[in-house]
Amino acid sequence: MLKPILTLGVAILLVGSILYLIREPILLAIGNFLVVQDELNSADAIHVISGSDNTRIDYAIVLYQQGYANQIIFTGGWCPCTEANSAEYGRARALQQGVPEQAIVIDGSEVTSTYAEIVQLSKVLSHSPLPIRSIIGVSDPFHMRRSRWTYRQVLGDQVSLQMAPVPFEAGPYQRRWWTDEGSRQYVKEEYTKIAYYYARYRFSIGPLQEWLATFDQE
Repeated sequence: MLKPILTLGVAILLVGSILYLIREPILLAIGNFLVVQDELNSADAIHVISGSDNTRIDYAIVLYQQGYANQIIFTGGWCPCTEANSAEYGRARALQQGVPEQAIVIDGSEVTSTYAEIVQLSKVLSHSPLPIRSIIGVSDPFHMRRSRWTYRQVLGDQVSLQMAPVPFEAGPYQRRWWTDEGSRQYVKEEYTKIAYYYARYRFSIGPLQEWLATFDQE
């Protein structure tokens, strides 16, 4: 009787030790799946998806100053975190950092989600006096996979896309996301929102789609 119990205990200890040893690589893989980053080439414009802090704006300005595009597009409406219109706020911050007025395009329309914001971007592109056939999308690292999916869903193949996440060292989120409360919440919510986006924008029709639309946010 004692031997089977000891064998079971050793097996549990062994499995627990293995799980502990591979825990960090698994957790890293969960976070890294959300991070999409391209090797950047020059583009017609840099698009900043509106956010709750300055890091997206500032990184887009850095990319502009490095010569990756000749203009920056800011979109998004009222943001309670900055108590300002997101597009106008981005414009003001870019001007403060030396970006010329003629290199800034804004659309401050109110939007309820990333999807709605990129739909609004498509209208900006269609009304641009100069053709915009390539963009660099800037957002938080863990936001990038859903953002890329949305860009492709809305803009299709008409616009070439590159993704440029804010570097972890320049933003508030941690690559080892499970060690930081804000990062943990972000990763958890992103997986939920990815599932929702697929259901809402790809697989639902009619009354189901209308019902899912009532949950639109971010």
